[in-house]
Amino acid sequence: MTLVKKIWTTPVVTEPQGVIIEDAQIEIIARQIDERARKLFGRSLHIREVDAGSCNGCEIEIVALNNPYYDLERFGLHFVASPRHADCLLVTGPVTRNMADPLRRTYEATPGPKLVVAVGDCARDCGVFAGGYGVFGPVSAVVPVDVVVAGCPPTPPMILSGILAALEKREQRQVEITQQ
Repeated sequence: MTLVKKIWTTPVVTEPQGVIIEDAQIEIIARQIDERARKLFGRSLHIREVDAGSCNGCEIEIVALNNPYYDLERFGLHFVASPRHADCLLVTGPVTRNMADPLRRTYEATPGPKLVVAVGDCARDCGVFAGGYGVFGPVSAVVPVDVVVAGCPPTPPMILSGILAALEKREQRQVEITQQ
């Protein structure tokens, strides 16, 4: 009987009103990513995620981008299995000694123009893993990084903002090259 009483006395538990604003922001950012990617690459954005030695916190947030809540496929963002099909590399974690060479080869296998987004504090400066015997260094020590998304772990909207910033940076670089 106490369970039934608890059920009847518990108010409706839903997400706060701010979530509606976040949903609109996510939709705006995702549409901007799609628009810029189509201008830059002539098609939708293809993303290859590389775990260079993380704790998997950032991967959980990246995987969330594909779940029904965010559903980035509807905006033309696709995760691909091969770097040969990718336009953007999302790299997480500090680069371990065992992953330095595979990360470098993944970068080389990605056709240009390519974007590299380092996701999370560990990708930026090794985070809590700094100084570890198995840690080679941050992502920027192995491959050129366009944008770093800070956070431990960063939220899906932050990751999307990082991808958008990388596209804007690449677009700006192309404008500068054409003006020369």
